[in-house]
Amino acid sequence: MADAPPNVLLVRRRYLGDIVLLGSVLRNLRLHWPAAALTVLTEAAHADVLALNPDVTGTLTFPRGAAGWPGFLRRLRRARFTHVLDFDNTDKTALVTRLTGAAVRVTFDRETNPFRHRWAYTGHAAVTNAFYTSQHITETYLALLAPVGVPVATREVRLVPRPADLAAVQPLVGLPKAEIRNSRFRRVLVHPGSRSPYRLWPAERFAAVCDRLQDELAAQVFIVSGPGEAALVKQIRTHAKIHVVALEQRLTVGQFAALLTQFDLLLCHDSGPMHIAAAVGTPVVALFGSQHAAIWHPLGERHTVLQAPLPCACLGAATPTPCVRGDSYRSYCVRQLDAALVFDTLKARLAPRS
Repeated sequence: MADAPPNVLLVRRRYLGDIVLLGSVLRNLRLHWPAAALTVLTEAAHADVLALNPDVTGTLTFPRGAAGWPGFLRRLRRARFTHVLDFDNTDKTALVTRLTGAAVRVTFDRETNPFRHRWAYTGHAAVTNAFYTSQHITETYLALLAPVGVPVATREVRLVPRPADLAAVQPLVGLPKAEIRNSRFRRVLVHPGSRSPYRLWPAERFAAVCDRLQDELAAQVFIVSGPGEAALVKQIRTHAKIHVVALEQRLTVGQFAALLTQFDLLLCHDSGPMHIAAAVGTPVVALFGSQHAAIWHPLGERHTVLQAPLPCACLGAATPTPCVRGDSYRSYCVRQLDAALVFDTLKARLAPRS
């Protein structure tokens, strides 16, 4: 009797962009083992995007409290995973990996991160700091395929919006992009939020760019935001001289992915939405502060990253509090980008193709 297909668990707790970018590993696993079951274990807040990846068979989420752990561990054992790829190698994920009982359990041995709990794993992928800092993060992810004997055949990351989500967002934007006959008509979606307040480009500059897009390029500009970002959108609209459409409806991750397909371009920070846009095929202009762009840039050829020269000069009085050098989550470097540069980049990206 032929061997049963592999039953693979991928462990990545967070964040949204990281979960999207696991798609490169999932695609290669699916190509190598077409009949395999591919399950991703993540935190509940980041799980919804996995429903848009056609290579994913199922999703598990970590328990929210201590009471949920006994049942979770029983389900984990009953699943009878054959392979576990742990992309985190924390105390928690090492224990979970070992408790699956899978015959093959692998994680990273990164030069700058001590290899935790070797007893929990049967193999590892060595990653030097030089490799990690010079490659896109997906190259590091793909390195974990070697210990399980899976070749790298592609670097594709793709998300496929669902028909129901496309139907749900259509009333928000009017005609579908495919039905707009005037080739000069352009739609730009602006996502001005970030989970780090230090990474926010100033609202008045977003407003200036929105004004110029509409006044000089006749583009239609929409703003979309996440939970807790209503005040930021209000600031942009207050500074804008021309009306900007703000999509105030709370969107699911699936609906947001569907919304992105209706736009010619997304303007955003380095963020999860940036990676979702790239994965559904929407071009991106991304505003980076001191983040490592070589590691985290949007995948694909149709995107532009704007970043001030690093290390940047201290912004001094222009910052609410001092920057913390070397910490991209507490750095205001994105404020070094001026509105004219951002507009010119968007204009070039929106120019009709010859």
